Amino acid sequence: MPEKPEISVEAYRKRSRRSLLAGGAAAVAGLFGWRWVQNQPETDNIPNVLRKGHEFNESLWKSLFRHDHQARTFDREAASILRLNGRIGLRSEIDLDGWQLTVKGPDGTELGRHVLDDIKRLPYHEMTVEHKCIEGWAQITNWGGARFSDFMRLYEDQLPDDISHVYMQTPDDQYYLRNGNRTRDHYYTSCDIETMLHNQTLLAYNNLGEPIDELHGAPLRLATPLKYGIKQLKRIGEIQFLTETGGDYWGERGYDWYAGL
Repeated sequence: MPEKPEISVEAYRKRSRRSLLAGGAAAVAGLFGWRWVQNQPETDNIPNVLRKGHEFNESLWKSLFRHDHQARTFDREAASILRLNGRIGLRSEIDLDGWQLTVKGPDGTELGRHVLDDIKRLPYHEMTVEHKCIEGWAQITNWGGARFSDFMRLYEDQLPDDISHVYMQTPDDQYYLRNGNRTRDHYYTSCDIETMLHNQTLLAYNNLGEPIDELHGAPLRLATPLKYGIKQLKRIGEIQFLTETGGDYWGERGYDWYAGL
């Protein structure tokens, strides 16, 4: 058995002092670096240097996107109801029977309105995929509904050729009481058209073969395995086709706008 190398007490002390100094210098450099970042100009509630990191990730994921590439699917037996996570846009009551979906063009002109039966007349598709949350958890679930690409075809004669993004928001007339004050209940996001036209992007109204419940987005929500959950708007009340990037609730609060997978 080889002998263990011996080290003198003095050599050990030198190494310990060297390690301590190196660690201390790294900590000080990290502290000053973080303070420097915090003092930089901001874009959408995040220092520009970090926003540029988000933009680099976006350009990378966009370059890797392939319309014919499919996210992994699973057997339906592996699916379960998603854990509840976030109620922004869902705090107010909703009249499911009176719900309507408003569709607008790039200039804000209303192009049409739909009830749920209109969406159900489109070809039905079902998928069992992994839903991923930006907080780090993931869960396999099952969605059923109409492909967004089929829905968009209803308006292809009314839209310009350069549609690049789709903006979605919860119904515009939602309010709830917060600390006794009437507060708007509003969530919104926008998404690149490439993702929206992918065949795994659904306007979903079923979950595990049953109508989606209110806390999971009834009567209609976006479902896609190509984006984190922050993009998969629940309780869609308005869809607007855009020729530029639209508003985004979490993107305006420092998160990655693209949120791609």
